[in-house]
Amino acid sequence: MAFMCATGKHRKPGRVKRTTAQAAGIAALTTTGVIGTLAASPALAAESPVEQSGLTPVITVSDDVAQQIDAQAAAQKAAAEQKAAEEAAAKVAAERAKEERAAQARAAREAERKRLNTFVAPVAHSYVSTGYKVGGTLWSSGSHTGIDFHAASGTAVHAVGSGTVVSTGWGGAYGNQIVIRMADGMYTQYGHLSSIGVTVGQKVTPGQQIALSGATGNVTGPHLHFEARTTPDYGSDVDPIAYLRKHGVHV
Repeated sequence: MAFMCATGKHRKPGRVKRTTAQAAGIAALTTTGVIGTLAASPALAAESPVEQSGLTPVITVSDDVAQQIDAQAAAQKAAAEQKAAEEAAAKVAAERAKEERAAQARAAREAERKRLNTFVAPVAHSYVSTGYKVGGTLWSSGSHTGIDFHAASGTAVHAVGSGTVVSTGWGGAYGNQIVIRMADGMYTQYGHLSSIGVTVGQKVTPGQQIALSGATGNVTGPHLHFEARTTPDYGSDVDPIAYLRKHGVHV
């Protein structure tokens, strides 16, 4: 029996089709290790050098891009970790600075509290020349209602502690005087002053200069007369040496 072929000739595959097939074949051969042998074949080398050489660079570029992405991701991760570490360090530093400021503020308040509660002698580097309750005709009550500190005229007179000035001016036998209500509720009186440096209602602190000593009023010479009282008025005096010593001042 005779067979007849279909009419017409077989068409040669187009260049694009052949090139695609060859590229697919090369990829398959590459995975099996055969491409090294075939690459030496003149026939393979002669076929479409552009398409053959284009396959491997595509793979190479893809690897480079992946490496670049990995490197960029690693750099971003390192930068984020560094930023987080810097922020944590800054937070720790801020907390430490806050604690230090709070400690300094507490120390300053404590120092101020101690300063305001501290007592000093009314005249620095002096001594008591006449004691409390010493009798004699020099005093209308028959005895000394305070203590006298040795002081030349013009010597600085200081508030012995924190308080508020309640009286200034002429005090009869006391001459120029100042009366201060102390923070502990007691009153202190400073007499025979040559000048007065505070006004009624003024707040004073320990050691603040309030006047200059003198010889005004009923005196035999310049000195400072100092009293401790339970009220601002004459006759409510208590032992001023005991009062000062109670607050840490030894005279």
